[in-house]
Amino acid sequence: MPDDGALAEPGQRLVARVVDTLVVGLPVTLVARSEAVGLSPPTADLVTVPILAGLLLVYEWVQLALWGRTLGKRFAGIEVVAEPRRDGRGLGLGRALLRSATYALPIAARPVPFLGVAAGLFWVANAGLLLEGTRRQTLHDRLAGTLVVRRPQPEARPEVVPDGGV
Repeated sequence: MPDDGALAEPGQRLVARVVDTLVVGLPVTLVARSEAVGLSPPTADLVTVPILAGLLLVYEWVQLALWGRTLGKRFAGIEVVAEPRRDGRGLGLGRALLRSATYALPIAARPVPFLGVAAGLFWVANAGLLLEGTRRQTLHDRLAGTLVVRRPQPEARPEVVPDGGV
């Protein structure tokens, strides 16, 4: 956890999610809707959602397990850490997978009529949990035993310009 132990703000978490969704979702959507693939628009929509969910899961799982941060989290200046860090190690594969799957798998249910509604309600409840309590933990944080904390970007070092004197 950072020295100051400050929890990430909800806005920082939202920015990170938007960036990560664009990083994964934009290429998937563009490919699925391209004429080269040859899918009709309704079929492309149906196929895109589970592919997006699977890629989001892998994208987040690998990065959280290795670094505790995705590209979006780096951009937003936040990091996912294990709560209480008893072992001194990072999240690990299992904890990162549980956290990522709890968030990503409901996305795959979106095309199924009843399950899509349930997934939407899940996301609302999940976001609501972020505002409940003092630890700002969503369901995927609570299940995986994680916290999202601020991680300031490293300060830029001034560029050293060689002395051009004679």
